[in-house]
Amino acid sequence: MNIITWNVNGIRAALGKSALDWAFAKSPDALCLQEVKAREEQLDDEQRSMLKLPHVWNAALRPGYSGVATLFKHQPDEIVVGMGDEQFDVEGRVIQTVLKGIRLFNIYFPNGQRGQERVDYKLSFYAHLLDICDALHKKGESIIITGDFNTAHMPIDLKNPKENEKTSGFLPEEREWVQKFLDHGFVDAYRHLYPDKVEYTWWTYRLNARKRGIGWRLDYFLVSENLLPRVKDVIIYNEVMGSDHCPVELVLE
Repeated sequence: MNIITWNVNGIRAALGKSALDWAFAKSPDALCLQEVKAREEQLDDEQRSMLKLPHVWNAALRPGYSGVATLFKHQPDEIVVGMGDEQFDVEGRVIQTVLKGIRLFNIYFPNGQRGQERVDYKLSFYAHLLDICDALHKKGESIIITGDFNTAHMPIDLKNPKENEKTSGFLPEEREWVQKFLDHGFVDAYRHLYPDKVEYTWWTYRLNARKRGIGWRLDYFLVSENLLPRVKDVIIYNEVMGSDHCPVELVLE
């Protein structure tokens, strides 16, 4: 079983560049896209035909903003759009699908860089999600959370940690929430496999950052502890272009 996550920074732009052809060639069981920035009905017939897989969409109420889509090879046993809280669901950030007995959360976490109000919103989002996951774990469910977390967890996860200690995305309170998920039965699958490896999944478009290797690891797979024996690999495809993020693949037995 393989799952690919990718913040495409605009689905229509990605399709126009044929960027998703790379992902479809991998034949994923699930392809989780974030920041699609469009409602499904805004795609034209040609763009829809390029999607190639059945899918579920969650667009933000605000046009051209946020949004996630999950594409799948086989029909999920269950699909849930959102988290059941209007303050978060209006921004189109979450899709849950149950595939082969695993609940997969495709999430575009909020960005806190527009000020303290958005940082607080982001932290509340983390808290609400963790409450949901705690309840699911108590019911015995196995969970994978993937997507753009908009937070680098540890200093190894960004090029310039010291310079970014007061920047949203690396604030102590944001990092603490990622740690809380790890303290509540989740494992960062990539860091578990590669504790000392330095790779990034996002680069600003400014200052030629990607070519210069100045990036952040923002795109994660958090897996329930009981899934860890099934994790074969997590691959960061930092050479794949098409967005300011690169795709990441989780391979399960």
